[in-house]
Amino acid sequence: MIKKLKDIYERYLSLSEKMSDPKVISDAAEWTKLAKAQSEISETAEKYAEYAEAERRLIQAEEARIKESDPEMRELFCAEIEECKSKCESLREELKILLLPKDKNDDRNCIVEIRGGAGGEEAALFAFELYRMYVYYCEKHRLKVEEVDKNETELGGIKEVVLNVSGKGAYKRMKFESGVHRVQRVPETESQGRVHTSTATVAVLPEAEDVEVEIKEEDIRVDVYRSSGAGGQKVNKTETAIRITHYPTGIVVTCQDERSQLKNKDKAFKVLRSRLYDYYNTKNRSAYDEHRKSLVGTGDRSERIRTYNFPQGRVTDHRIGLSLYSLDSFMLGEIDGMVEALSVAEREALLAGEEV
Repeated sequence: MIKKLKDIYERYLSLSEKMSDPKVISDAAEWTKLAKAQSEISETAEKYAEYAEAERRLIQAEEARIKESDPEMRELFCAEIEECKSKCESLREELKILLLPKDKNDDRNCIVEIRGGAGGEEAALFAFELYRMYVYYCEKHRLKVEEVDKNETELGGIKEVVLNVSGKGAYKRMKFESGVHRVQRVPETESQGRVHTSTATVAVLPEAEDVEVEIKEEDIRVDVYRSSGAGGQKVNKTETAIRITHYPTGIVVTCQDERSQLKNKDKAFKVLRSRLYDYYNTKNRSAYDEHRKSLVGTGDRSERIRTYNFPQGRVTDHRIGLSLYSLDSFMLGEIDGMVEALSVAEREALLAGEEV
């Protein structure tokens, strides 16, 4: 580990030296490239420098204690040795975390798909509440949310909504939300006051860059049609909605959020690229189907990553066994505690060498 850290530190110093070269400073593109490379390793390099300094002080204190004959001075050196040892140990743990492999998708934008699962209209209403919860959460972290497609019910629920979430670390913040979300409560549609269990599914995909996925014209069909809604003024009388069918994979994407056909087309292609990126990364259709199932399951009540129990005001994440008794604020986007706990669990699993 120490050799690897030394190599990172030497690269950091080398990059700093290159960036101070007048020739590089005059070349904006080259300087930006080097600055980005340095930025990626700066935290690790600076932490290692702090560790190296603590280790140097430790060695000096140990040598001084051996040479010192005065009991009081020896005692002072002993105290300094203990302090340096403690600092070195703490910094080593921090450095272990910094050396963990980074998820290459963490800094990407992402596509979030929310669908009502088992439970009819109540599932659709819960899907809407999840949608609203994520919008609040994203706004809090200055992430931009754009609707790509939304299929609403007459009672204000959502059968399906597809969102494009953009901003620094969008995928990192949202990636743990993939799966079946289960709600336990008395539905508004229930007159007998009985607690029902319904579900909604969430899938979070990293947004693909244009260069990562090649979409050939002969592999797709683009259909234009009138967008639909819950009725009344929401029904569009012009053909602005877009449906793209990708023949090789069978993936179909629709977008009817914008009044502009061109904007809908751009959004639909963003979603298609992300789904194809996910598809090709899993190499084949059966693996893709299994991966999609791992993200959202089948929507069955028994398949859940999280339960929202309204009578008890409790939200429980079953992957890490964490329960929070702050459901009201949680549904208003205050989900940072849960996201951080899931992030810590992922980090601990990586440190233990387990698959996550």
